[in-house]
Amino acid sequence: MSEMILLDFNAVSRKVGLSRKTIYCRIREGDFPKQVKIGRASRWLQHEVDDWITSVAAAR
Repeated sequence: MSEMILLDFNAVSRKVGLSRKTIYCRIREGDFPKQVKIGRASRWLQHEVDDWITSVAAAR
C-alpha cells in the first residue's frame, strides 16, 4: 500500500494557487477534493489534490 500524505490548508493553497474562499466554494460545487476532518483540523490527501491538478491541466 502506498503512503498517504496529508496536506494542511496552507500547503494545498500554495500547491494549487487558489484562495481559501475559492477552494471551499469549489468543494461545495463538487469541483475540488473534499477535505478529511481530523478533530477540528482539515487535511487533504496529496494524491487527490495531485489528481485534481492533472485533470485541470488535461481539460485545457
